[in-house]
Amino acid sequence: RLVRYRPFTFEQVQHAMAYAATLESVKAAAAIIKPYAKVTPVLTSATLDALAGRSLHFKCEIFQKGGAFKFRGACNAVFSLPEQSANKGVVTHSSGNHAGALALAAQMRGVPAYIVVPWGAPRIKLAAIQTYGGLITQCEPNVPAREQAAAKIQAETGATLIPPYNYGPVMSGQGTISLELLDQVPHLDAIVVPVSGGGMISGITVAAKGINPNIKVVAAEPVGVGGHGADVAASKAAGHLVDCPQPDTMADGLRAKLGDLTWPVVRDLVDEVITVEEPEIVAAMRLCYERMKLVVEPSGAVGLAAVLSPQFNANSKLKTCRNVGIVLCGGNLDLDALFKSLTR
Repeated sequence: RLVRYRPFTFEQVQHAMAYAATLESVKAAAAIIKPYAKVTPVLTSATLDALAGRSLHFKCEIFQKGGAFKFRGACNAVFSLPEQSANKGVVTHSSGNHAGALALAAQMRGVPAYIVVPWGAPRIKLAAIQTYGGLITQCEPNVPAREQAAAKIQAETGATLIPPYNYGPVMSGQGTISLELLDQVPHLDAIVVPVSGGGMISGITVAAKGINPNIKVVAAEPVGVGGHGADVAASKAAGHLVDCPQPDTMADGLRAKLGDLTWPVVRDLVDEVITVEEPEIVAAMRLCYERMKLVVEPSGAVGLAAVLSPQFNANSKLKTCRNVGIVLCGGNLDLDALFKSLTR
């Protein structure tokens, strides 16, 4: 459940290779998205601090436009396109939050957005895509099917493919979370980030370590039912990408796999990977609801679940991290079942 590896210094890695996102590209993205994206608040809870035994600082991307962090990357990608390309539209495949974010960003620029969404995506996310004018195509719920459907649309329309995570402008846009968070809470010792495809954690990591090379970045990953779906943890342990089964998890936004652009950052710069099980995600969601009065989707609660886990507290590298930032990455939860139960 807990993966350790021999760390490199940020300076060593920067000299060794270039990444698809850098501190400079994140700063450029911040300037591009500034007129459109929100600066999200950081909230705290004395109760959760006591449970964790450290000070927790929650970066509330649930209040971002579109209800999730994904708007940052989508906005940077759309508004970075030259006019001729943008006018042909954009296309993507996503389980929901990136899809809604791209549709919204495209609507703001006045260009078409073609969205491939897997069957079974939460209804609230489909509704958001439609509200923002996205043109939906549904497909089987696996990455190859999503990529094939998006490629077909791209060939037919000439639209620019905006991948949900394995894409430099998207990674850079997500990294603006770090710029804000370290401006709001400069004394952070660590940042905990939910992970699957790695776009958010890659952008956050290059920016955070560019600002403070000593800060720890911790990936929080669901193992899913059966405990065999944590490809980030497995890949870190092996030192190369490991193909694990797609996790059967309620955290529907964390079912993707690392890409060839996100993996190098995760491999070289992410300090730890902590995996969590489904009951831990539920418990973290409940704490967000009951103690902070925040609507957080399962994917968004994975970071808190990791921080409250025994593995986090037992990690010698994290024991000295007294001030911890946690990204609550999304709040797009389908509440139909809840409200139906209240009307019975």
